[in-house]
Amino acid sequence: MMDFRIEQWRAWAPGLDSTQAWQAWAQAPHIVPDNLEQPTCAFLPAMQRRRLSRLARITMEVAWPLCGEDEQLPFVFASRHGETPCTFALLADVAQEQPLSPTKFGLSVHNAIAGQWSILRGQRGESVAIAGEADTFEHAMLEGAMLLAEGAPAVVVVIAEEQPAAAYAGWIDDVPFSYALALRLGKIDPSIESPADTSWRLELGPHGGDGTPGTWPHALNFLRALHTQEPSLEHAALEHASLEHVWKTRRWNWQRTR
Repeated sequence: MMDFRIEQWRAWAPGLDSTQAWQAWAQAPHIVPDNLEQPTCAFLPAMQRRRLSRLARITMEVAWPLCGEDEQLPFVFASRHGETPCTFALLADVAQEQPLSPTKFGLSVHNAIAGQWSILRGQRGESVAIAGEADTFEHAMLEGAMLLAEGAPAVVVVIAEEQPAAAYAGWIDDVPFSYALALRLGKIDPSIESPADTSWRLELGPHGGDGTPGTWPHALNFLRALHTQEPSLEHAALEHASLEHVWKTRRWNWQRTR
């Protein structure tokens, strides 16, 4: 059982780059055209921006504003599929017997974005890269909660996915469009007044059967819950404002605690 506050959050997807846009999407979720649009990352010098992959730019765009200029915070990067478009392009070069770019190869590994975050921000603390299954989001939040328990004042958690190449359509069906969600987690302190609906409890329990994939990745479903205040993502009248995500033998229960 893990308790934490969501102090701030930011999200990005093509055409969804403001709170108002995400509010409208949460009320009527739909697949947005993924036309390779990418955020500006205007806070970075042009030379540094050019070295970032699209997934890295998406990640930086949502995470950067959640960390103060002089703060040293742990960083958790989570992605089920990672730099799939980049690795597919590298494989295509191999198939065509073209020379590989050492830079592209080095930046395609799963912890590269966490490393770029540390370099660009001068972060000297913990950074973690996670790749899980359909509950990658929950594993990332678990990692963030454990870092809080170890004494971190706050933790930046990002889950990001980029729509893969069409060749993967038969295997990857859980990325409706490219997106990233960043959450700044903090400890719950009863002595500090905090806004309603920012305190959450995440609890893991057993599940007896296989999980059924949802319509949307759970990170996007959670984002909907933040906007709509629905007690259930299926709009059922559940008590205690709880949200549930089941995958394989794992049952994750999310509960607003205030």
